Amino acid sequence: MNNMSNWVWVSGGAHRLGREICLAFARSGWSVVVHCHRSPTEAQAVADQCRALGVQAMTVQADLGDAHQMKGMCESLAAQLNTNLRCVVNNASLFLPDQASDFEDDQALAQWQVNLMAPMRMGRWLAQLHAGATSAQASLIHILDQKVFNLNPDYFSYTLSKLALHQAVALQAQALAPVLRVNAVAPGLLYLSGPQTDENFQAAGRVNLLREPINPEHVAQSVLFLAQNPGITGASLPVDHGQHLVPMARDVMNVPLENLKHFMP
Repeated sequence: MNNMSNWVWVSGGAHRLGREICLAFARSGWSVVVHCHRSPTEAQAVADQCRALGVQAMTVQADLGDAHQMKGMCESLAAQLNTNLRCVVNNASLFLPDQASDFEDDQALAQWQVNLMAPMRMGRWLAQLHAGATSAQASLIHILDQKVFNLNPDYFSYTLSKLALHQAVALQAQALAPVLRVNAVAPGLLYLSGPQTDENFQAAGRVNLLREPINPEHVAQSVLFLAQNPGITGASLPVDHGQHLVPMARDVMNVPLENLKHFMP
């Protein structure tokens, strides 16, 4: 494999926003590692799309909640790509419904393993990979959620994991400098999720200052911008049409449709 190009590794790259991020990097000339957990066929399809754009691509498969699997994947990537791996996008996450009054320990811990511990391991590993660098040649970018700026109690364990990760952006940026830059993007509602009906999604997607659905491509372009701008570290960028400035008592997916209709055109 010719590894002379810059490579990006996108966790959860087989679907939805992860796929958009992979394609955005490929269009900009980056070679792409598409990670998946249970979707190898879909990951290969994304890799094929990246190759069609004229770059190299490969797939990797691992459960990010399993430290042993993650270690093996990182060692394999280091052996193949070495310091040509210039960016890791921590996109994969677990998103399970619970409340502070009824969460289950195992389910909460599973989310924290993927949503918090895996990103911490990514930063540690990428910094070690680039330990000989005298300036920040590589970056780590976390995908947060506008919920970290706009709290409500729904999806309690998930929200706690993203709040902790939001604080970790600054801590990792401080601790891993000058070898790494660490930043984050906080999207709003992008895709139909959880118990939503399509009608609810169409309305909920407009619950933001611009009253328009958020384009996932714009989020992916923002991730690429952070990867390519050497002057930014320790920053968390909302890309949500201002959704984080529209407070609601419940997660927007759980708000009755009749309470959302005034956001519709």
